[in-house]
Amino acid sequence: MNDEIDLAGVGIGPFNLSIAALADELPELRTRFFERRERFAWHPGLLFPGSRMQTSFLKDLVTAVSPTSPHSFINYLVQHGRFHAFLAAESSAIERLEFADYLGWVAGRLSSLRFGVEVRDVRAVPDGFELRHDHGRTLARHVVLGTGRVPAVPECARPHLGPKCFHAIDILARPLHLQGARVAVVGGGQTGAEVVLELLRGTWGEVAELAWVSRRLNFEPLDESPFTNHLFTPGFVAAFRDLDGPRRQSLLARHKLAGDGISLSTLRDLHDRIYQLAALRTGPRVELLPGRELLALTPHGDGFELLARNNLDGEHEALAADVVILCTGLREHLPGCIESLLPELERDEHGDLQVDANFELRRRRRRDERLYIVNGGRTTHGIAESQLSLMAWRSAVILNDVLGRRRFAVEQERELVRWRARPREDARSR
Repeated sequence: MNDEIDLAGVGIGPFNLSIAALADELPELRTRFFERRERFAWHPGLLFPGSRMQTSFLKDLVTAVSPTSPHSFINYLVQHGRFHAFLAAESSAIERLEFADYLGWVAGRLSSLRFGVEVRDVRAVPDGFELRHDHGRTLARHVVLGTGRVPAVPECARPHLGPKCFHAIDILARPLHLQGARVAVVGGGQTGAEVVLELLRGTWGEVAELAWVSRRLNFEPLDESPFTNHLFTPGFVAAFRDLDGPRRQSLLARHKLAGDGISLSTLRDLHDRIYQLAALRTGPRVELLPGRELLALTPHGDGFELLARNNLDGEHEALAADVVILCTGLREHLPGCIESLLPELERDEHGDLQVDANFELRRRRRRDERLYIVNGGRTTHGIAESQLSLMAWRSAVILNDVLGRRRFAVEQERELVRWRARPREDARSR
């Protein structure tokens, strides 16, 4: 495979899959997307039965910018004979298993995808980038990085990773037998809540003790209110980008629950289950421990001792567990294949990547070739960058930039919320 193309994608997750699906409408654009896995998969280790999306099904791969695309979720329903049954359910929040099936369905329809092909090296050359991979070489005018995020593991837990201390990202693929075990779950987001719920349901056997540790001061719900949802619009992204670094960092912290809270339905299921166990005085002993900062994790007997600081009263406390499940989120990373390009990348004073409005990584040495990134500009574009909400819009921005013309409508809609101050001359004229 030695070919020349316009756009190459490294990694095939939902974000690069969105670009590939929209690019399927552009016969004039030569694209190729590479993925080292043998088939498409979207967090298979976390697809618990009954777990639901936290975004609307309309925020699929294409609909926001190409509603007539054959790769929409609506067409997926039609092609599978479920359109009317889906409407009858009157639910905008679908099961993650169904959305994962939709993503796999689209992946199976695109000829531009290459699975089982790992990109080993990406280098800048006079005509763009040269990609060296398992099947040869590809010369691409532009490259988009979509390799996703990797598990974020607390420093104190890294030496102990193994069968009894692990990140939850692949929990459903693990041969777990937790009957009679003392289990500590660390992390108070949606994944932590879902893992705790599965433990209380006895998915891996009935545990003896369950402690849920979170540094958040409470087990807090996702903020899905209408005006909060306006944070996930192109207009707010544009306003966020114009702010200075400290203001952006402050807003990221304040907006945390807009994209990283627990679904209210999950919280209700959890509370009901824990209440039932307490009322019936049966099942595992459950300790809910919010406001705890994990300070240390050390081997203790056949298990571990967790040392935490209570951020409510400042006290330190120890907790014993046979198994520790880390639900501590994911972190951004750059793939090893672009090592030669790392010295060119511009970063701010905190070391964060600088991502332009067109989702191009800012580089010190650049000709006409462009290196884009998806899910890598949270500090420059806001909390929507790691969410599915603006996936199709971002893909359209990148493709318009590659084409050098407006092919997809990406202009900001008329905003209900005015984020920016009105220019003084406009204010005087009103």
